[in-house]
Amino acid sequence: MKSTPLSLIAGVVALAAVTGFAALTVPGDDGGTEAKAAARLPVERSSLLCPAPSTSDLAETTYTSFTPAAKDGPKDGTAELKAAEALPADEDEPADGKTGDADDKADADDKKKTDADDKEKAADSKPVISLKDLGKPVTAETSKSGAPALVGTATDRFAPGWTTQQTTTAAAGGARGLLGVSCTAPDTDFWFPGASTGASRQDYVHLTNPDDTAAVADIELYGAEGPLKSDVGEGITVPARSSVPLLISTLTGEAAENVTVHVTTRSGRVGAVVSAAEDEVGSDWLAASADPAGTQILPGIPADATSVRLVAFAPGEDDADVKVQLLGKNGTFSPAGNDTLHIKSQMTASVDLKNVTRGEPGSLRLTPTDGSRTPVVAALRVVRGTGAKQEVAFIPATGPVGERATVADNRAKGSVLSLTAPGKTAKVKVTASAGSGGGEAAVKTYTVKGGTTLEVTPEAPAGLKGGYALTVETESGGPVHAARTLTIPEGGIDMFTVQTLQDDGGTVEVPEAEQDLSVLDD
Repeated sequence: MKSTPLSLIAGVVALAAVTGFAALTVPGDDGGTEAKAAARLPVERSSLLCPAPSTSDLAETTYTSFTPAAKDGPKDGTAELKAAEALPADEDEPADGKTGDADDKADADDKKKTDADDKEKAADSKPVISLKDLGKPVTAETSKSGAPALVGTATDRFAPGWTTQQTTTAAAGGARGLLGVSCTAPDTDFWFPGASTGASRQDYVHLTNPDDTAAVADIELYGAEGPLKSDVGEGITVPARSSVPLLISTLTGEAAENVTVHVTTRSGRVGAVVSAAEDEVGSDWLAASADPAGTQILPGIPADATSVRLVAFAPGEDDADVKVQLLGKNGTFSPAGNDTLHIKSQMTASVDLKNVTRGEPGSLRLTPTDGSRTPVVAALRVVRGTGAKQEVAFIPATGPVGERATVADNRAKGSVLSLTAPGKTAKVKVTASAGSGGGEAAVKTYTVKGGTTLEVTPEAPAGLKGGYALTVETESGGPVHAARTLTIPEGGIDMFTVQTLQDDGGTVEVPEAEQDLSVLDD
């Protein structure tokens, strides 16, 4: 009788746990039998990339890292974020005619420079932030101008659901604002509707490479009339374990108020996110939209939003016609005069929804009007306040929380959780973790009625010290989409940032063998 070595089975399980995909065919007497239905196992490795936070001397950045508690699983593991490496400097060539004492002095200077470089590299090799326990966040802070991007990996017990939040407060200057971003996993394809090359905006796309070999990326820009001409957006090299920020307006000679940025890689993978700064309005990070789809959900519009702009893009060959609906506190309705939006293929469409929420929290749903389900991507530019006290944030289309999703860096005051059920009524469990400096986790269950948005102020952990994480788990009913708004008053302005929550991918499907896979004697 034929047998399958156990090492093969172990290899497939490990591959699935690390990469999220594996396939196994078990040979039998009939030449082969496909595996049974897949089981779900915790991932064994996760990667996160945080962009360089700010070049401002007035900025203060907090990193908060967290992995949800688990009942069982591996006992070992690490979760660390380190500074991305700087580009290697060219070696200096010796000057002509250098002899005797001059050579000795040059050698001494070179040695000092080498020693300094070695010390700097040693400092950069130390983790900026490192997790020690499950279910308890760890924080780190920096006010260093030009702080680097971070590259990190979590293994074994820390890998499932690992998340890190980067929050920067810039009290003044052109980049004034509260800039928040959930550090991203590396990928090969990103869409950013809602960027701009206009004169009032300074938008950068940050590309961070986590791997030991260079990545090569392409950046395409699309305005209201179609592709924006660019001679420098192709073949951008991102060196190994390094980060490259690119001012989007320098990639084209065309100024456009609403732009969709498309980042792809020819080789390797990167983390990508856009920093957007708008004159007299503020700044924040614009995270990537959910992948192109016929229906998109944009959760977490604050009740007191004074201006909401929808930006959408149809990347395929067909135009898209979508129904625009607000999922409010008590039901679903279409904004007056803006119940539909026509999106031409390869052109960025936008519509000003003004103060669409009218004092109540809400979420936006885009659905096809003609049944064609032409895929689209979308994002919202949201402004709170008026005049000199305006502040801006961005909400990209996002997938459901699924089995579990987490957002870190919640404070004793200023955190609001938005939950929306675009289909059936759903029940979710929300866990507020222990604080980074102490406290006991708190758990509460919420029911979200179908077609509505529920805004809640999370129950903070008892005895809270420091920041905490919020974990949302779907218990029953239809899909739930979620976003967290963090508000920090600064200089008379309610600075705010919004982070959406998506399924953390903490488990992967691993095939179960249909027959006995133990080693058998022939």
